[in-house]
Amino acid sequence: MNALVAVLDFISQEILNVPAYLIGIVAAVGLVALRKSAGQVIGGGLKAAMGYLILGAGATVVTNSLTPFGDLIFMVTGAHGVVPTNEVITAQAASEYGATSAYLIVLSFLIMLLLARFTPLKYVFLTGHHMVFMATLLAVVLSVGFGPGHSVLVVAVGSVLMGIIMVVMPAFAQPYMNRVTGDDKLAVGHFNTVGYVLAGALGSAVGKRSRSTEDMKFPQGLRFLRDSMVSTTLLMLVLYLVFAVWGIIAVPRDELMAVFEGTQTNATYGSYIMAAFAQALQFGIGVSIILYGVRIILGELVPAFQGIANRVVPGAKPALDIPIVFPFGPNASLIGFIASFVGGLASLALIAVWFGPAWGMALILPGMVPHFFDGGGAGVFGNSTGGRRGAILGGFVNGVLITFLPAALLTVMGTLGLANSTFGDADFGWFGSIVGLLSRLGAVGGSLTALAFGGLLFAAAWWYQVRLVNSGWLPAGERAALQKDKATATAG
Repeated sequence: MNALVAVLDFISQEILNVPAYLIGIVAAVGLVALRKSAGQVIGGGLKAAMGYLILGAGATVVTNSLTPFGDLIFMVTGAHGVVPTNEVITAQAASEYGATSAYLIVLSFLIMLLLARFTPLKYVFLTGHHMVFMATLLAVVLSVGFGPGHSVLVVAVGSVLMGIIMVVMPAFAQPYMNRVTGDDKLAVGHFNTVGYVLAGALGSAVGKRSRSTEDMKFPQGLRFLRDSMVSTTLLMLVLYLVFAVWGIIAVPRDELMAVFEGTQTNATYGSYIMAAFAQALQFGIGVSIILYGVRIILGELVPAFQGIANRVVPGAKPALDIPIVFPFGPNASLIGFIASFVGGLASLALIAVWFGPAWGMALILPGMVPHFFDGGGAGVFGNSTGGRRGAILGGFVNGVLITFLPAALLTVMGTLGLANSTFGDADFGWFGSIVGLLSRLGAVGGSLTALAFGGLLFAAAWWYQVRLVNSGWLPAGERAALQKDKATATAG
């Protein structure tokens, strides 16, 4: 038994927990199915894996530049509370729930492949770290709800629910993803999907005549801002320096100098300002690395995936991490990030003034990393259906979601609900809260109701896929027609 746990733990932690390996394996399998030569299989698999590693390297650079920025904001504003961070809460849960989550990852992946093979929901979820997060979340809430001594039941119920959610959420997002990409080759595999769908729906409602964020016209002297790398870096530079100067005014000198790694307490304010300047540049570099990695992944994975679609899971689509959409709206991703952060701050104020005192809701601080990735994705989806208005509103509402939903999730996480962190993305919040509440009905009642809930989700997604996605429905059709007419008139 211990040997089996060790093997499952190795597969989940060392392979499935590393998206690059998973992407490379999938690309290689696809190329084998296409009957490519051994050299092409090896080269394609390695390039796909390397593309994901490049994307991850860019994400690390972005994260490292956002962390001190978040610390600086909290320092000058004096905010205190829970910071939603998937990696932190997963690490906190690992000692008690690690073995259970390992079983969940492996079994749910097999269930997902079976569902993709034999149902209309032909999506293969390839974002490995989000699989780990979801498995840990389900292991926690089901274990808390069922009580001790039901680990086998937790694995059985959790693996089915996780297999379902990995094919259901990409299906609900697919029409909006098709509007973003302009074709039907890719899906989004990221557990903030409800935020992206809502952003796309809101964009359809408010932005019929709103111009795209990517069509911003700059005066002759500001044409350099059309370069997304320059505009992204410049905006982050302004934000960083505003809060850096605010910090000089509001924060004691010794505390302030500790914000940026490598800045000594006896350093000058000049070196502190230049450290902020350097972090803003690092942010721009990180975003550029992400976009380059995405291009490599698309170049290698999509052709290889045709082999899987044709032979292993006919018609399947790869469901990939959210940065895959950033090249389709670089300006929109930046606008969505800022709007999401503003939404998080507004929600923080509401909790502090009203929901906290009245309902005992935890104070959820806006984490810069989830707001960048989730908010950026929401901005792209909102822009695709509603232009600038959609990007702004979609990003703002996303910020509200990833503030209130993590607060609700804390109530079903047992002793982990007392920790200083929680899961940050929207799907963890609503799915984990519902499953956690249902599981409180006990081992038998909780299992049956949670599985029934998963079945309802699956049935809804099946209907949605057949009636809407497969029929070719695209949101914001009227807006797309207007944009096409404008383009034709301009060309004429």
